[in-house]
Amino acid sequence: MNKKKGLLICLILSLGCGGIAWAQPRSDVFPPVTIDQPFVVNTFEASIRVVPVAIGLANPFDMAFRNNGDILVTERFTGNLRVIRNGSLLEESIRGVPQVYSETWRQGLMAVELHPEDDRIVYMTYTKAIVADGEPEQTVALIRARIVENELTQVEEIFQAEGLDRGIAASQLLFTPDNKLMMSIGGAYMYAGIGDYAQDPTIHYGKLLRLNDDGSVPSDNPFVSTGEYLPEVYSVGHRNQIGLAFHPTTDQLWATENGPQGGDEANIIQPGLNYGWPIVSYSRQYRGDRVSERPWGEEYEDPEVIWWPSIAPSGLAFYTGDKIPAWQGNMFVGSMMEGRIPGTGHLERVVFNSRGAEIRREGLLRQLNSRVTGVAQGPDGYLYILIDEENGALLRIEPAQ
Repeated sequence: MNKKKGLLICLILSLGCGGIAWAQPRSDVFPPVTIDQPFVVNTFEASIRVVPVAIGLANPFDMAFRNNGDILVTERFTGNLRVIRNGSLLEESIRGVPQVYSETWRQGLMAVELHPEDDRIVYMTYTKAIVADGEPEQTVALIRARIVENELTQVEEIFQAEGLDRGIAASQLLFTPDNKLMMSIGGAYMYAGIGDYAQDPTIHYGKLLRLNDDGSVPSDNPFVSTGEYLPEVYSVGHRNQIGLAFHPTTDQLWATENGPQGGDEANIIQPGLNYGWPIVSYSRQYRGDRVSERPWGEEYEDPEVIWWPSIAPSGLAFYTGDKIPAWQGNMFVGSMMEGRIPGTGHLERVVFNSRGAEIRREGLLRQLNSRVTGVAQGPDGYLYILIDEENGALLRIEPAQ
């Protein structure tokens, strides 16, 4: 790694800790709005209109768009798969979802992804109750099913993570252009004593996985021949990845990753590489001490984007639509809260120059005072976001007339 780059980042972080006052949103600057009515926001490069598509979603986590116009949304704690059709949230959930374990706010039904060649085939990740050594435990599982009208049929569990989830493992799914399925499994949290999961070769937590569409192992995965890690593993050294997306021009795979106190990351993921957690990190523990005395190392990949203070990054999308031309190529990241302050979730916009270097950030929709989880561009070219509240919503971002 470039040592000057590392030193510059450390300087920025030190300023963030002591020399710069990080302002929290002010109610007079960002007056609160309600999610059941459209509202207009003037951003740096465009005036936008935020329109509720569906309200009444219970802590939605992820979304998927079907060719027939339906939008599927996972509700994390209820374990329901909801359908938004013709702009309305259907009262009845899709039947046949497996029993989801959701005893704490970090568990439940998570990612939903559709097969790129047949959108009747759906994939979902969820927290599953198991018994290990005679004791009740939980882990993360992946199912594949077929949607027939309002029911899941041919439901099959095609993957179950090695290791035990201590109640904090998020998971996301993304199909690659060659129809491989990327699956993140987080949960490598230091405060729960499981930070070492991220480097443990015998478990899947703290890793990004690559699977065939039937859950089997691709023969060209980076650790198949060496056996250094489990064969499903694609990259290691992650804490908790929630957002996955391909860059529209470079085709590189990007992932957002939660740090504790600061040190959230957006990484370019490459096969077989180690991203360092918790051996190297720019983060601090929740109690204030540094995660590691080494913020970087030559043998580890450095983040492309880092957040200080933390924004608790969630969903990830690169905008390629024609509705808001000024935003083309921008990265959008959901924020669940900023600086550990409740009610400060928002939508983060990151702008890059022609060389791929970050040049601007903008925090949008702070007026919502809510957690933002899912972020996606719809087939119609609009940007959609999920509001993760007990009475949450799916919102669409349009240009203001």
